[in-house]
Amino acid sequence: MPRGLSWLYLVGGVIGLIASFALVIEKLEKLEHPGYVPTCSINPIISCGSVMDSSQAALFGFPNPLIGVLAFPVVVTSGVALLAGFRAPRWYWLGMQLATTLAVVFIHWLIVQSLYSIGALCPYCMVVWVVTIALFWYTTVHNFREGHFGSGARPVGVALGRVHSVVLVVWYLVIVALILARFWDYWVTLV
Repeated sequence: MPRGLSWLYLVGGVIGLIASFALVIEKLEKLEHPGYVPTCSINPIISCGSVMDSSQAALFGFPNPLIGVLAFPVVVTSGVALLAGFRAPRWYWLGMQLATTLAVVFIHWLIVQSLYSIGALCPYCMVVWVVTIALFWYTTVHNFREGHFGSGARPVGVALGRVHSVVLVVWYLVIVALILARFWDYWVTLV
């Protein structure tokens, strides 16, 4: 078991939990005081309030950050257990794969919604995006490398392991480029 993945689960899970919890607090404050401007609403583009007020912010009928408040403790616990020597069985890794895959699909839907429907970015949400992508990517690389997708998958894992950081950096840069392109007219007014 790579210790790096264990630390990613622990640290990434804590960061994701803090960001999700902060969003829940901001949402509760907004519900209690309708005129409240969230601390993460900085300008017309970086505006948690705009994102929170959208229908996409409660896709399943409750605020999306509650998913993070429930899911990230599982990730943190997994990190702690793995660091303590827990040897997770194949079914556990496949469960983590399913969870991180669903999460990465969901956050990419939210990215598209933020950029092209809502027209605003939430800093706390973007932290969750970064963490979720890393959790998905490194869980996937691990599962390939360990043969959890079948013994024939190991060579794919080895190949992915060689370029793991390049893929992640490119993934993040594509999202940054989409953000820059979408809000270019606003960004140029700041310089």
